[in-house]
Amino acid sequence: MKSLPNILTSMRLVLALFMFVALAAASGSVPGLANRLEPPQQFALERWAVYAFVIAAVTDFFDGWLARKLNATSVWGAILDPIGDKVLVCGAVLGLLSLGPQPMVVLPAGLILFREFTVSALREVGAGKGIKLPVTLLAKWKTTLQLTALALELLVATWGAFGWLPQDPGIQEPVAFAAHGLFWIAALVTLITGAQYWEQTRKALS
Repeated sequence: MKSLPNILTSMRLVLALFMFVALAAASGSVPGLANRLEPPQQFALERWAVYAFVIAAVTDFFDGWLARKLNATSVWGAILDPIGDKVLVCGAVLGLLSLGPQPMVVLPAGLILFREFTVSALREVGAGKGIKLPVTLLAKWKTTLQLTALALELLVATWGAFGWLPQDPGIQEPVAFAAHGLFWIAALVTLITGAQYWEQTRKALS
């Protein structure tokens, strides 16, 4: 049972990879599949990509909760968990951008990617000098905001793939507005946490 948290974290990595490849394939970005997929096949890939993202996002909560509940925290889990988070977020951002022109998404998406790679580099440099950057409470909220906003953005971008959703602009447009607004808020919080980590590293190095 104590291995369950690490299994969930590993599953998140696998689901993130599947989600990205499915979105890339649906957009015609996979060599050999371009212009070969029929609309029903594209819609199916988009649906499964969104399902995979949602399931992966849910595991982000449960793996940490189970690790504490089962007293199963480990070094391997501490390494895998942030990697799983970043792979899921970055994979979703890149998959979202592959679906086509989305002006309201490009800038916050780029800012999120910039911050994630920068903080990863800071952690790597800091670790080499014995500096630890503990996860802040705001950074935990940042991840929740990112995952929620990305789930909504993916839903908006693949709306037509879900036949049970009302194909009514009067409903779709407010949902898209809410998704874009939340995504921008997530990007802002992401930058703030990045600045906090940068300042922590600067003080530690000086």
